[in-house]
Amino acid sequence: MMSLANFPLSIQFLFFTLFFISSNAATFQIQNDCPYTVWAAASPGGGRRLDRGQSWTLQVAAGTAMARIWGRTNCNFDGSGRGHCQTGDCGVLECKGWGVPPNTLAEYALNQFGNKDFIDISLVDGFNIPMDFSPTTGSCGPTRFSKFFKQRCPDAYSYPQDDPTSTFTCPGGTNYRVVFCPRGSPSFPLEMVGSMSDE
Repeated sequence: MMSLANFPLSIQFLFFTLFFISSNAATFQIQNDCPYTVWAAASPGGGRRLDRGQSWTLQVAAGTAMARIWGRTNCNFDGSGRGHCQTGDCGVLECKGWGVPPNTLAEYALNQFGNKDFIDISLVDGFNIPMDFSPTTGSCGPTRFSKFFKQRCPDAYSYPQDDPTSTFTCPGGTNYRVVFCPRGSPSFPLEMVGSMSDE
């Protein structure tokens, strides 16, 4: 029987590097449950047209930071993939950067401090599609450090967007699901209650 010690050091290093990277990468399952077409976008990752019920699986490398997934609506693209969307537009089918507001964002950073993933849904860039962003493996929540400070200074922010219903941490290597128009979400387009002059 051959052992790893019989292989040259460079091959051993390559084996351990590939094992570590693949074991801490994340898989994102992006699902369109909307009654209309959504052009899903990811940075990094590109973009895809998703008709109702279709999904797109995206593999993301460990260490990826400042990343996001969003949906685009009412898009038209030519044969070369250039075009325009009414919301979340990035100018091409396979986005190379971030989309133009308004767009609901699933934001994440993988394998960061303490080998934790940080995930949230952001409406800072506006809202265009109802979204669910959740882990498919592992359990998520605030870190023990943020809990420590929150107990002692409840009115102070202990981590960005400090809100137990907004930002979560998950163990590195967790896989995720992003669902556009999850069951029970309001129909789109949303109707505003009252008028803008009521403010």
